[in-house]
Amino acid sequence: MTHKSSTQAVPQVSSVPRHVAIIMDGNGRWATKRFLPRVAGHVKGVDAVRDIVEACSQRGIEYLTLFAFSSENWRRPADEVSLLMRLFMTALEREVSKMHANDIRLRVVGDLSRFDAKLQDMVTKAEAQTAGNKGLTLTICANYGGRWDIMQAIGKMLREQPGATDFSEEQLTPHLAMAYAPEPDLFVRTGGEERISNFLLWQLAYSELYFTETYWPDFDGAELDKAIDSYRQRERRFGRTSEQLVEQKKAS
Repeated sequence: MTHKSSTQAVPQVSSVPRHVAIIMDGNGRWATKRFLPRVAGHVKGVDAVRDIVEACSQRGIEYLTLFAFSSENWRRPADEVSLLMRLFMTALEREVSKMHANDIRLRVVGDLSRFDAKLQDMVTKAEAQTAGNKGLTLTICANYGGRWDIMQAIGKMLREQPGATDFSEEQLTPHLAMAYAPEPDLFVRTGGEERISNFLLWQLAYSELYFTETYWPDFDGAELDKAIDSYRQRERRFGRTSEQLVEQKKAS
């Protein structure tokens, strides 16, 4: 299923965001602040993922997208990258059966070709095992970048329609990596930084942005509720005026 772009149609708005996207930032700084090696922060961050997946399911959120490893994260020290890959494999081994038992569907998006064959195989099997689940859809963005996503979508679109020179959003959207999900209603970044860092550049066009000083390992259900409360205070106009929203509410 391909969802409508927010620039082409006004999406339905509810008090609970349908789709939450999160940049999980601050693992290393969380550890450094406690005089621990950075690895301790990443390990603790995996625990936070488990807690937030559960919290989102309990709150009726349908889609949760987590930025686990960007296409720029290869610039980090080699030992840290290697650790992150091992953590990813360990998490898949430990958590996929639990996700399946809880009706959670797992998707992993990004250029997986740079990962070793074993990890690629684990991802394929995990996605297949959970493909039929109807609860929360958890997307892990790994070796993902927003510009990569747009460029790979353009490539697919051109291959589908060779020789064409004029295209629309409707033709491009089905080729984006997350065409199966609606655009995020709420974007969250932990760790105090206030930028989107090449994450879901196309999809965040009309998302509400929420930044928190809380480091990712400390981001729990209570912190998620703060983000949702902030979201509820926003007036989501999608290009319309406040007066139009008032009239719409009266009409309904």
